[in-house]
Amino acid sequence: MKIILLYLKCIFFSINLIFCQTPSTEFEPFKAGENLEYRVHYGIFNASYASLTLSNEELDGEDVLLASGYGKTIGLARLFFKVEDYYSSYFKSKKVQPKLFKRNIYEGGYTKNLEISFDSEKKEATVKNIKKGTTDIITTNDNAQDLISSLYYLRKNLSEDDIKKGDFFTINMFYDSKNREMALKYLGKEVIRTKYGKIECLKLMPATNRSRIFKGEGSITIWITNDKNKIPIRIQADLLVGSIKADLNNYSGIVSPILTKQKS
Repeated sequence: MKIILLYLKCIFFSINLIFCQTPSTEFEPFKAGENLEYRVHYGIFNASYASLTLSNEELDGEDVLLASGYGKTIGLARLFFKVEDYYSSYFKSKKVQPKLFKRNIYEGGYTKNLEISFDSEKKEATVKNIKKGTTDIITTNDNAQDLISSLYYLRKNLSEDDIKKGDFFTINMFYDSKNREMALKYLGKEVIRTKYGKIECLKLMPATNRSRIFKGEGSITIWITNDKNKIPIRIQADLLVGSIKADLNNYSGIVSPILTKQKS
């Protein structure tokens, strides 16, 4: 069941590994009211559910977007390994700059409850471990993103006009009280079949090493809709035993209709 848990996290992690550059467009690919829901399948089993919802909020007298993430195991997977994860990311929408990140998780008896405040000018993150009652101040890298805000940073900056097939990009992510530099390779465009029809996507591959779960390089593939929304519509991971796939199962409140290929 730990494999199912790992892939559930892919919704909030693997798709968040990308750009560390200034925004290339003023167009907003997302807005308050957007809701994305995913189903995660391990073989024939419907194993997990995850969602991301955007809303307008005010934090320290400043208007921000709140991205609320929720993930859980379902069905038989929940009977054997219960997962209930909540994530909240408050960020400035114009530059997608995180201000506050909350993580409250229950994973098979393991719990963690963190609040991280970001100071982009001082390049510092104040990490409050609510469960342990501790507070640490940690230096962050330039343009640090939290686990959730990095997804929206990707969507705002990803453009096929700015990248070429085979190019690598990095993002400075602050996760689990550590600075992490993630690399991702652009594999070009690909049309995939979905429940919504055939959709042209930008295909991405995070750098992964062989482990007890992943086969190694190229184990994870991500497809982002090649339209104004730039929505992660599918994620697939090849494991040492089998594979797991997450598909966009439902959506609402997006800024523009998802573009589908018409039959010729």
